[in-house]
Amino acid sequence: MATEIATKRVKINPPIIGTHNGHFHADEALAVYMLRLLPEYASAALVRTRDPAVLETCHTVVDVGGEYDDSKKRYDHHQRSFDTAFPEHQTKLSSAGLVYLHFGRAIIAQHTKLPVDHPDVELLFRKLYDDFIEAIDANDNGISKYDGSRLQEAGIDQKFKDGGVTLASLVNDLNHEDPLTLGTPSKSTEDQPQAEEDYRFSQASTLMGTTFLRKLHGAATAWLPARTIVKEAFDARNNAHPSGQLMVLPRAGIPWKEHLYNIEDDGKLSADSKVLYVIYPEKEEPGSKWRVQAVSKDFSSFENRKSLPEPWRGVRDADLDALLGEAVEDGAVFVHASGFIGGHKTEAGVRAMAALALAA
Repeated sequence: MATEIATKRVKINPPIIGTHNGHFHADEALAVYMLRLLPEYASAALVRTRDPAVLETCHTVVDVGGEYDDSKKRYDHHQRSFDTAFPEHQTKLSSAGLVYLHFGRAIIAQHTKLPVDHPDVELLFRKLYDDFIEAIDANDNGISKYDGSRLQEAGIDQKFKDGGVTLASLVNDLNHEDPLTLGTPSKSTEDQPQAEEDYRFSQASTLMGTTFLRKLHGAATAWLPARTIVKEAFDARNNAHPSGQLMVLPRAGIPWKEHLYNIEDDGKLSADSKVLYVIYPEKEEPGSKWRVQAVSKDFSSFENRKSLPEPWRGVRDADLDALLGEAVEDGAVFVHASGFIGGHKTEAGVRAMAALALAA
């Protein structure tokens, strides 16, 4: 009986997460935030140190310690023997990738309120890695997206410097003193520098974590539901135009590009049978204007499979009506100067514009 009473009085302390102190990076900042999204870590304390004896007392350790062992909740990637990558990928994982690999499905299941083994959880798990986590892994491991020597051999020059606007660079900026407090008297306590550093790390963790959550929320609430809509529109494309190269979306704001490319790849469509134009209403309300958009050659390309006809480009309103002729009812709005998109006041009008473009 005494043992039973004593057991009931035992207070289970929240787990302690350990990571290194000193200069911090985007990967451990995100790793810590992701762990704290889960109920078992929601109230976890964080210790930032390189002292092995202190790290040994931590429940979970990320980005330090020289050990990767999920059974012991140790997630470092700096040891020479480490070569773990996400399934079907080649990029070596960072601490963010390791935490995501082992806890990502549970985080997604909790956010979506789906069972962890639901197929949609798996879809989101892989998408979030492709769209967000892998770039963090690559950055921390010094892996470039392109082979610099091959670019140099091809004579491809960088047009502008973009390294200062990445998430990793913004996290790096937080390693330095707040410019708004420079010149103010420093505190006299010995632990103040570590406290200030820990505070800046918390800001970095919040920056990375809230960005991750926005990506997850968008994928779960917009990208995933759009998959079914785009598939239905794709299957009905021959009803939209005999060529099968026009797809009609039923409403505005549907993220369609990635789904369309995936559907075409899955169907192994030849280049001359792929969709060239997509039409959709600009807004949700009745009477909305409609748009016709050229499909780009790939997801990140600014080059189109077939741009809208050159004579239409940069022309608006009545001048555009005159160019389109009697085949399209009056009400044309514009065609962008690059030929990637155009608009009409009615669905019938934009369908006719697309038909003319396909025939051109």
